[in-house]
Amino acid sequence: MKTISRIYTFLIYLFLYAPIVVLIVFSFNNSKSRATWHGFTTKWYEQLFQNDEILTALTNTLLIAVVTAIVSTILGTMAAIGINSMNKWMRRIVMNVTRLPMINPEIVTGVSMLLLFVFISGSTGFLKPGMATLILAHITFCLPYVILSIMPKLRQMDPHLYEAAQDLGCAPLPAFFKVVLPEIMPGIVTGMMMAFTLSIDDFVISYFTSGTTQTLPIAIYSMTRKIVSPEINALSTLLFGAILILLIIINIRQIRDEKKAKQAKRRAAQ
Repeated sequence: MKTISRIYTFLIYLFLYAPIVVLIVFSFNNSKSRATWHGFTTKWYEQLFQNDEILTALTNTLLIAVVTAIVSTILGTMAAIGINSMNKWMRRIVMNVTRLPMINPEIVTGVSMLLLFVFISGSTGFLKPGMATLILAHITFCLPYVILSIMPKLRQMDPHLYEAAQDLGCAPLPAFFKVVLPEIMPGIVTGMMMAFTLSIDDFVISYFTSGTTQTLPIAIYSMTRKIVSPEINALSTLLFGAILILLIIINIRQIRDEKKAKQAKRRAAQ
């Protein structure tokens, strides 16, 4: 049974990661062919940094993702703390409402946001589809993921720590930053990472709310109508590598924090 389970696990991972490996390999292919290897080259990476359309779309995507991650993390942290302080039934109601944007089909969310922005733009002249509407739309659909990442950490935390810090003479705001924030920081980092990756990856909602602003998924979609350039393979490889390095750094940091926490517990026990 162990052998079968290992083979099964290997096949699952092979199915998941084989397309990424093929993409990385063919980003160095000396041809536009996506089926035949014609030799090693780095010319697609060189051309990538000379393609103004892709670079503009990449800049827009990263700018939107960074702003979305920061704003949704701040709002999500505040919302999670507020929800955690509610009574049991009110917390359940609010959490169910929070989950609705995650369950709702993205095309419905995209169309509804488009109609909202068009209505506001037609009535007031503000929020014409573009960079601002993209950022607002991304914050809206990323916010529930941030809240759901932080809530478990708040539930795991001893609810009396904050009160104890205040009893020992710490003011409410410093007590939050010194006691509560370090306890929920892993959830905040996870939520920020999730918001960042979801924002970079989103196509459907961006397509409806972007106006004339192009993000990377929209630019790639427009290219698929003709032919996908190997430059996209190179760009996807760089993005995958950057996310992988970021995840490794976060995991190393979490391992170090866990070791420090265990050492602190041992010292306290002694």
